[in-house]
Amino acid sequence: MKNKLLKKLLLPMVMLFGSFIYAQSVTGTVSDASGPLPGVNVLVKGTSVGTVTDFDGNFQINANDGDTLVFSYIGYLTQEVVVSGTTVNVTLAEDAAQLDEVVVVGYGSTTKKEITSAVTKVGEEEFNRGTINNPSELLQGKVAGLSIYNKGGSPNEDAVIRLRGISTVGSNSSPLIVIDGIIGASLNNIDPSDIDSMTVLKDGSAAAIYGSRGSSGVIIVTTKRGRAGTTSVDYNGSVAIASIANQVENMSGDEFAAAGGTDLGSRTDWMDLVTRDAVSNIHNVAISGGYDQTSFRVSTNFRDAQGILENSGFKQFNTRLQASTVILDDKLKIDFNASYTKRDSEFGFNEALRYAVLYNPTAPVLGVDSPYPYNPDPYGGYFETLGLFDSFNPVSIVNQNTNNGSRNEFTYGANFKYSVTQNITLNGTYSEQFKKLTNGEYYRTTSLFRGGASSPFRKGLARLYTRDDRFKLFELYGDISIDPSEKLNLKFTGGYSWQEETFNDYFLSAGDFPNDDLAYLDALEWSQDQINAGQISINSNRSPEQRIIAFFARANATFDDAIYFNASLRREGSTKLGENNKWGTFPAFGLGVDLNKYVDFNNVDLFKVRLGYGVTGSLPSDYGLANARFSPTADLLSTNQVTDANPDLKWEQKAETNFGIEFNAGRLSATLDLYTRQVKDFILQRAVDVAVYPTGQRVENGGDLSTNGFELALNYDIIKKEDLTYNSGIVLSSYKTTLDSFDATTLRGNLGAPGQNDTAVILVAPGEAIGEIWGPIWDGTVTNGSQNFVDVNGDGTIQAEQLIGNIIDANEDGVRDGDLAKLGKGIPDFELGWSHTLTYKNWDVNAFFRGAFGHSLVNNFRVFYEPRVGSQGSYNLINTKYADPAITNAKFSSLYVEKADFVKLDNISVGYNFDISDDNKYIKNLRVSLSAQNLFTITGYTGADPEPALTDRGSVDNGGFLGFNADPLTPGIDRRYNYFASRTITLGVNVNF
Repeated sequence: MKNKLLKKLLLPMVMLFGSFIYAQSVTGTVSDASGPLPGVNVLVKGTSVGTVTDFDGNFQINANDGDTLVFSYIGYLTQEVVVSGTTVNVTLAEDAAQLDEVVVVGYGSTTKKEITSAVTKVGEEEFNRGTINNPSELLQGKVAGLSIYNKGGSPNEDAVIRLRGISTVGSNSSPLIVIDGIIGASLNNIDPSDIDSMTVLKDGSAAAIYGSRGSSGVIIVTTKRGRAGTTSVDYNGSVAIASIANQVENMSGDEFAAAGGTDLGSRTDWMDLVTRDAVSNIHNVAISGGYDQTSFRVSTNFRDAQGILENSGFKQFNTRLQASTVILDDKLKIDFNASYTKRDSEFGFNEALRYAVLYNPTAPVLGVDSPYPYNPDPYGGYFETLGLFDSFNPVSIVNQNTNNGSRNEFTYGANFKYSVTQNITLNGTYSEQFKKLTNGEYYRTTSLFRGGASSPFRKGLARLYTRDDRFKLFELYGDISIDPSEKLNLKFTGGYSWQEETFNDYFLSAGDFPNDDLAYLDALEWSQDQINAGQISINSNRSPEQRIIAFFARANATFDDAIYFNASLRREGSTKLGENNKWGTFPAFGLGVDLNKYVDFNNVDLFKVRLGYGVTGSLPSDYGLANARFSPTADLLSTNQVTDANPDLKWEQKAETNFGIEFNAGRLSATLDLYTRQVKDFILQRAVDVAVYPTGQRVENGGDLSTNGFELALNYDIIKKEDLTYNSGIVLSSYKTTLDSFDATTLRGNLGAPGQNDTAVILVAPGEAIGEIWGPIWDGTVTNGSQNFVDVNGDGTIQAEQLIGNIIDANEDGVRDGDLAKLGKGIPDFELGWSHTLTYKNWDVNAFFRGAFGHSLVNNFRVFYEPRVGSQGSYNLINTKYADPAITNAKFSSLYVEKADFVKLDNISVGYNFDISDDNKYIKNLRVSLSAQNLFTITGYTGADPEPALTDRGSVDNGGFLGFNADPLTPGIDRRYNYFASRTITLGVNVNF
C-alpha cells in the first residue's frame, strides 16, 4: 500500500525533475546592424515557453537541442534558429518591405527599389499636423529640395512652391499637380483630410514623361479610397485659435512723443485694434466601403478659417467622391473621381497691418465728437491725418471697406483599365475641370483709403473681377510586360494625350457714388463716373481654345532584381507657340544599380546608385504671344499694333542631370542627390530693331540660367521596442542659380514711396546669381543726419546712387563706376527640416523643426520709418536694435539688409488613442490630439517674419486679388504689405465608427 502511494507521489516528481534536467538553459544576445536589441520576443516554437530580451539584448530560455527558437520584433524579419548547444546569438534583419512599396509615377507605378529618378513619397502618417488649410502645407519642410513658403501665412494666399529653385523666368514656376491621374488638377479643389499620400518627382528624368507641364517638377496626389467588404464612417474635427506671432518693433505712444513725434493726445495700439485671436473650425466626415469588387468613398468637409487680421478668412465646403469597380469577367476596372469646392473669402486689407505699424500712435481712433460708426462726418467718424502722404487710419480701413470673393471649382474624371491579357493592359482617362472666381472690393464714400472721401469730385470706389476657366483632358495608353528570362523583366508603355483649356475674365472699376445705401454688387449703375469720361475702367479677356497634343513612350527593364533602367520620349505640340515651332521633343533616361547584390556589404539591405537625365519644356503663361498684339486708340475708333508677331517662338527647355545614392541598413536609411540643370530660351517680351519690326517690341526666346544643388535625407529609428519607438529624420537641401545670359543688366525691386521710388535693390545680370541684393555700404558713421558710405571702388569719391553703372564696369576699363556692393542674397544657402516621432503605448508625439540659412531680407519698414526724418514726425518710428537716432535722412544701405537665418518649431502634436472595447457596437477607434504650429522662432531678424521672400509683387499690393504678378527674379524684399505670421493651437478629435 505504501509502495503504491510512494510510486504515485514519486512518478510526477521524477517526471517534473526529469524535464528540468532534459530542458537545458539557452542564453544569447539579439542584435541588429546597429547593436543589441531590447524587447525582442523569443519563443520555443510550438510551445508557450517564451521570454523577452533585456536592455542589452540578452535572453535566457529553457530549450532542448533540436528545438526551434522564434525571434520576432516589430520592424524586423522574423527569424527561426534551431538550438544546438547552450548559446544562440542572432542578428535580426530590418524588414525591407518598404523597398517593395508601390510608388506612383507618371502613367503608372513601380516599386521603390526600382526607381532610377529622384522621387520622394510622403504618406499621411508623415504629413505636417495641426490646422492645415492648403494641401501644400502638408509637405512643407518634408521633401529635400521642395521649398514651400506662405510668407506671413495669410489664409487666403497660396504658398509659393519651388522645386530645386527657379525653373523658368517667363512661365509657371510651380510644380505640375496630378490628382488621381488627372494632370493639371487644382490643389485648391482637394481637402487635406482626403489625401492619402503625395509623391514628388524632382528631377528631369522623372518629370519628362509629362513634357512641357513637368518642367517645374511634379507632385502626384493620391486620395484615400474605400475597401470592399468594410464599411467605415470617419469623423475628423478640430477647433483652433491663432494669435499674432510677432510684430514689427515700433514705438508706443509715449515713446513716440518723447522722441519728438507729433503728439495728438491719445495713446492707441493700432495693431491690437486691427488684429484678433482667430478661431477656426474644421469638420470632415467620410463614408467608405463596398461589396464584391466595388468600393467607394464619399467625404464632406467644412472649414471656417479666420485670419488674425480683422475681416480676413474664409468659409469652405468641399465634397469628394471616389468609386471603383471591376466588370467584364474582371477584365475592366473603372475608377471615377469627382470633387466640388465652394469657398467664400474675406480677403481683408493687408494695408491695415501696414498702417497699424506706421500710423501715429498718439492719434485717436474716432474724430472729435463723432458718434461711431454712424454720423455725417465725411470720414465715417474716423480720425484721419489729412495732408500726409500714405497715412490712413487702419481701423477705418478694416471697418468701412469690403474685399470679398468666392471660388467654385468642380472636377471629375474617369479611368478605364482593360486587361487584354495577363501582360497587356489598355488605359483610358477623361476628365474636366471648371473654375469660377468672383472677387469684389467696395470703398465707402466716407473712406479716405481708396474711397476718395477727401476729393470733392469723386467719392467711393467699386471694383469687380470675374473669371471662368475650363480644362479638358483625354489620354489613352497601353502597357506590355515581357519576361524574356528569369532574370530579365521588360515593360513598355506608349500613349496619346490631348488637353484643351479656355478662360474668359471681366474687370470693372467705377466710383463716385451718391451714398453707401447699396452694396457694391448693385451700386455700379449709380456710379456718377458714367457722366465723366475716362473714369470708368473696363477690361476683359477671352482665350482661344489652347491645346496640347502629345505622343509618349517609355521602356522599363529590370535585370537580376538589381539593375534597373528606364527611358522615355515625349513628342508634344502646343497652340501657344509660333507656327514654325509648335512641336518639341523631350527625352529622358535613368539607370540604377543595387550594389548590395554584387558586393558583400554587412547588414545592408540596399545600396543603390542611380543616374538620370531628362529634358522638359515650359510654355508661356499667357495666350497668343506668338501673334501680333493690338490696343485701342484713345478715341476707341481704331487700334494700334503694340508687338510684332514671332512665328518662330518656341519652348523654353530645361535639361537636368541627377546622380543619387540610396542606402538602407537596419534602422538607418539615407538618400543623397546631386544635380545640375540648364534652362534656356526664356519666353520674354524684348525690345527689337524697329527697322525690322515696326513696333519695336516682340516676344522672343532669349536667356539662360543654370542651377547646381544637392539634397540629403536621413532617417534613423533611435528606439524600436514593442511599446516604445522613436524615429528622427533630417532633410537638407542647397542650390545656387546663376543667370548665364540675359538681354539686359538691370536693378529690379523698386522700394516705392515715399522717397524710395528710384531705389531698386535686386541685381538681374548675366553671370550673376539670382537674388543678389545690392546697395551702398554704411561705414557706421553719420554726418548731418546722413549715413556715410564706403568708397567701394577706391576712387576717392562716393557715388552711391542706385544706377546700374555703379554695379558693372560700364566703360570696360577695369574700374566700377560707382560704390554699390553686394549686401546679401534673397535665396537661402540651405534649407532644413528635422522631424521627431515618438510613440509610447497609446501615446504619440510628433515634432517638426524647420529652418533656412544664408538668406537676407530688405526690411522695408526699417528703410522707410526707422530714420528720424523731421518731415515724418506724424508717422510712427521703427525702433529696432539697429535704430540710430542720429540718422535723420532716409537712404537705403547695408544698414537695412538683415540676415534672416531662422529655426522654428513648425509644429508639435501630442495624441492619445483610446482603447475601445471589442464589444463596443458603435465606435471602433477614438483619438484626441493637441497641436501647436509656429510655436517659437529663433532668429536675429527684426521684421515680423524671417521666411524667404522668393518672389516680389512690386512696391504696391494694389488691393489683394488685384495685385501684380510675382517676379521670380526679385527675391529678398520684405514688403510692407505682407501678412503677419500667427501662432496656432489646435484641439482635434478623430472617431472611426
